[in-house]
Amino acid sequence: MAAGTDFSPPFAMLNGGGYNNSSSNKDNSRNLSPAAGADENSDAVKQIPNGRPPRHTIPSARLLAAADLAMDVGLVVNKLPSDEKTDFLPIFRSGSCAEEGPKRYMEDEHVCIDDLNQYLGSTTASFSSMGAFYGVFDGHGGTDAALFVRNNILRYIVDDSQFPMCVEKAIKSAFLRADYTFADDSSLDISSGTTVLTALMLGRTLIIANAGDCRAVLGRRGRAIEMSKDHKPNCTSERLRIEKLGGVIYDGYLNGQLSVSRALGDWHMKGPKGSACPLSPEPELQETNLTEEDEFLIMGCDGLWDVMSSQCAVTIVRKELMLHNDPERCSRELVREALKRNTCDNLTVIVVCFSQDPPPRIEIPQTRVRRSISLEGLNLLKGVLDGNS
Repeated sequence: MAAGTDFSPPFAMLNGGGYNNSSSNKDNSRNLSPAAGADENSDAVKQIPNGRPPRHTIPSARLLAAADLAMDVGLVVNKLPSDEKTDFLPIFRSGSCAEEGPKRYMEDEHVCIDDLNQYLGSTTASFSSMGAFYGVFDGHGGTDAALFVRNNILRYIVDDSQFPMCVEKAIKSAFLRADYTFADDSSLDISSGTTVLTALMLGRTLIIANAGDCRAVLGRRGRAIEMSKDHKPNCTSERLRIEKLGGVIYDGYLNGQLSVSRALGDWHMKGPKGSACPLSPEPELQETNLTEEDEFLIMGCDGLWDVMSSQCAVTIVRKELMLHNDPERCSRELVREALKRNTCDNLTVIVVCFSQDPPPRIEIPQTRVRRSISLEGLNLLKGVLDGNS
């Protein structure tokens, strides 16, 4: 990597390249980039190029196991009124796990920062409240793009002139800056690419930014709340955008080459800087204010979500937290479960808790079931009884 591109933190790198420093130190959701349409996954599997790591591929679709279906039943809980005020202030603590899995190369990167004030120090203005930052970067065609974005994306966000007054614009600007700066670095393979999923937390405000098919899922009292949309070429809204810009989708792949419709890098598939391109580096953002109902956040690459539903992951993490209250052990358990389900990709998972305490037990009040019989049924029963007398 060229000199000057590494945003070196004051702490050691842990868990396969993620930064992690612990801190002792949920709900009106608004989608800043509304998504239209539903995802449609392809079963195509891309062949491995000669002498190069395979690009981002879609493994064969798998049916959820019967046990998984039982886990996917959401629990009905009382939601806080949308206008109810709360004094809740989250405390961030996280754990991560990254495994190569069945692939020959590990191309994922990730970052975990539980305390932005302590991490950034004097490099930027201190925040008036607790802040945290997390990211998952699923590389393809090599690790150059994922490593570059991991090392620079946070710095690009906080250095942007619109931060912190307009955080959403600063995040979008940082994604584009990272994409363009990567293209200008002659020491890197600019044909490599990466999907990018980040979570920026400022006090109670959680902002998810996603470009690609990694996914962020909020655990809200046992229910899975998806905070990002998978950017697959066959997704209706993505297909319309791609075709409008002259791109084609062949067997689930953008221009027959890539199984995602948004990514940073991959400059062999992009036109001149600033031009509209079927492969977009622009993230979709979603913001929410956390409340006591929101217990944890799961961030994972597609290697996890290819074999596990969002609800299943939330159910597993909540059960594990109630046992040991350790987010790192929870991330390891999700990776272990995905490997048992024969995932075909690298695996990277981050679990972020918003409280020092484990999730409380959810008690669902029993309801009395009133049974009734129709007049027709009553007459039928009467006829049977009369016939036996």
